[in-house]
Amino acid sequence: METRMTVSRFNIRVYGLLLHGGRVLVSEEVVQGRRITKFPGGGLIPGEGTLDGLKREIREELGLEAKHLEHFYTTDFFQPSAFSTLDQIISIYYTFEVDHPEAFRDGEAAPGPDADKAQHLRWLSLGTAHARDVDLPIDRVVLEMLLNGAGR
Repeated sequence: METRMTVSRFNIRVYGLLLHGGRVLVSEEVVQGRRITKFPGGGLIPGEGTLDGLKREIREELGLEAKHLEHFYTTDFFQPSAFSTLDQIISIYYTFEVDHPEAFRDGEAAPGPDADKAQHLRWLSLGTAHARDVDLPIDRVVLEMLLNGAGR
């Protein structure tokens, strides 16, 4: 209960689920000095809608236009930020498609024009993945949903 008292703002995040060949694309990034595995995406900019925000994030990180975005999940529980004690995280996930998803190779640097140099992409096989293969708590919920057949 004490954590809820220190939270004073919402941090709204949008993430994309690129599914291809029984796999989902994840991003390995350094966030505030910690290496984490997460789904591609990030924070909304004030004045931006969730779909436009995710399309921007995909362009920045992957260098491609996201198509056929469909809502998959929105956080439905209290989640404090791991990076700021003031923030409550609300994450919104969409499935999306891109032309030629097979072009992404495991371990390659993210090809987007605004991707961090330390950001790399990797495919997780939905046949062998575990929720712990991603680091963010809400991502784990979403990966578990994918592993249980949602969105396929």
